[in-house]
Amino acid sequence: MGTRGPIPKRSEERRRANKDDGPALIQAPSGGPVDMPDLPEPDALWHPIAADWYLSLRESGQAAFYEPSDWAVARYAAHVMSQVLLSERGPNGQLVAALNSVMSSLLTTEGDRRRARMELERKRPDGPTLASVSPLDSYRDIAGG
Repeated sequence: MGTRGPIPKRSEERRRANKDDGPALIQAPSGGPVDMPDLPEPDALWHPIAADWYLSLRESGQAAFYEPSDWAVARYAAHVMSQVLLSERGPNGQLVAALNSVMSSLLTTEGDRRRARMELERKRPDGPTLASVSPLDSYRDIAGG
């Protein structure tokens, strides 16, 4: 797992590029991997939220780095998550913290990935691009402002 402390900024949001931040940054495409192994489907008895979380991992970019043991951990986490969500007593704080730790080890959130020095390349929208603000700067220069 990555470092503790505040979540680092994405590489394109950083002001200083000359500071050595430790290990090299890994960039991977977002979206599911092309060569996805055959994975078991979610258990029919799982809570819908747990099943959705498990299925969402297949669509996530970090899944390209998952080994079979990682998928087994993901299945275990979904099973425990389902038990917590289906429990009549409600969530136990310690159990939720342990579950968050397991999910964090799978790099399921943006913060977890940044701490591990991994960034998923975001897909750029195919729509129209915004106009440049350089004409406004030119008008301001002409006006003397």
